[in-house]
Amino acid sequence: MRVDLHNHTSLCNHASGGIEEYIKKAIELKIDVYGFSDHAPMSFDPKYRMTILESKTYEEDILEMKKKYHNRIKILLAYEVDYLDGYMLDEILQSKIDYLIGSVHFLKNQNSIWGFDNPEFIGVYKSKNIDSIWQEYFDTIEHMAKQNLFDIVGHFDLIKVFNFLPKKDIKLLALNALKAIKKSNMVLEINTAGLRKPINETYPSKDILELAFDLGINITFSSDAHCIEDIGYKYEDTILMAKQIGFTKCAIFENRDISFSKF
Repeated sequence: MRVDLHNHTSLCNHASGGIEEYIKKAIELKIDVYGFSDHAPMSFDPKYRMTILESKTYEEDILEMKKKYHNRIKILLAYEVDYLDGYMLDEILQSKIDYLIGSVHFLKNQNSIWGFDNPEFIGVYKSKNIDSIWQEYFDTIEHMAKQNLFDIVGHFDLIKVFNFLPKKDIKLLALNALKAIKKSNMVLEINTAGLRKPINETYPSKDILELAFDLGINITFSSDAHCIEDIGYKYEDTILMAKQIGFTKCAIFENRDISFSKF
């Protein structure tokens, strides 16, 4: 079964293409389960996300397409939520959807918040100790996992996006976060967007996935599509890597309940 659970719509203001176009492309690629998980509204960074009013339209549109294409593909409704204390919205966290992806895109830099995967903030990497940045990132992931709010961890090692790599062993930096993910029964997505970025590898890396496998953490698959061409990106290569590590099944969610399918 082909599964792709992390995909966006134009409502996030940095993606292109219509919802139905995405679905038709997914069908063409023989994807069996396709999840829309657009950036959830919150009281921060409105430029890169829908508003709370638009979220109602988003949900209605996805559910309409779910009915329309129910004989051809399984469509799931979800949100990607930015984990940021004090800015997340209860309406989203309590919404009736299939799953929530918890992602970290922001870290606090002294008294400000910086979007470490936004090219506008690349200079911050040069102003702080790189190991400290990475540890702060994984500490935030760990804290997120402990909240038991989300089903999937989005792009687990996104902090590597611009190839600013730590001097310390990444697996050691990430270990406590992975243990918290396992304890909370969250799932790691293998996200191929990193293959389209300067780092040129999946989120997370194969090394991290091997550690996750040893810890008994489950996985799912995501292309993190922001345009039609991104859908199913490098899917076969990603499946092969997962199998080489030892994974044989991936997670699927419906109404916040998890199930598994062989791939």
